[in-house]
Amino acid sequence: MPLIPEEPQIHESAQGSRAASASGRSAPTPRPVPGPRPAPAPRPGRPGPARPKPPAQRAPRETPAVTSVPAAPAPSPSSTSSTVSAPEASAPQIQLVPASVEGALDAAEEAVDLLLESGRAPGDVLVITTGDPHPWAAHELSFGADAYWAQHDAGDDVFYAAAADVARAEQRSVVVVAVNGGSDESAATALPLALSRAGALLIVCGDPQRINAVLGAGV
Repeated sequence: MPLIPEEPQIHESAQGSRAASASGRSAPTPRPVPGPRPAPAPRPGRPGPARPKPPAQRAPRETPAVTSVPAAPAPSPSSTSSTVSAPEASAPQIQLVPASVEGALDAAEEAVDLLLESGRAPGDVLVITTGDPHPWAAHELSFGADAYWAQHDAGDDVFYAAAADVARAEQRSVVVVAVNGGSDESAATALPLALSRAGALLIVCGDPQRINAVLGAGV
């Protein structure tokens, strides 16, 4: 009679212990999923309408023409005078930025942003509008002319003024003019005054033909 191989014996004690250990194993505690971070609190800024942000990608445009106003020649010393006159300081450069009447203020804002990004101090920049006033100027004037001009005298930030108030403004290194309206007479008066307030650079944003005509007649 053939021998039947013995069947493998199942040790219930071993199987039971494995089952017990498997059933007694505690399930891992699920980790909390972090939620969205709260938005940072906005930084306090200057009161009034916020300055419009420059577009993320600015369309390339033609390089504005830059012309320099030649300085007047120094007078020759007189043979009978014992002192020699000091030469005059160099005249500021004039940069023309082509823009329409509606886009002149935006072009001026972009010029200010580029000046600050290049390292110019805010107190070195004066912005003049020939048409509607800049929103910041309109807001600050609502608190009174004294408080408005006190910020000009402090000289620690960009100052915005209307063309009618250019005569009261002090000289700054850079003057930006937005020809955003107004009559030709007011522009003809404001642009030469703006040039006299510019220590190093005058940037004029507007119609180039109109600007050249006004500067040619007024300078």
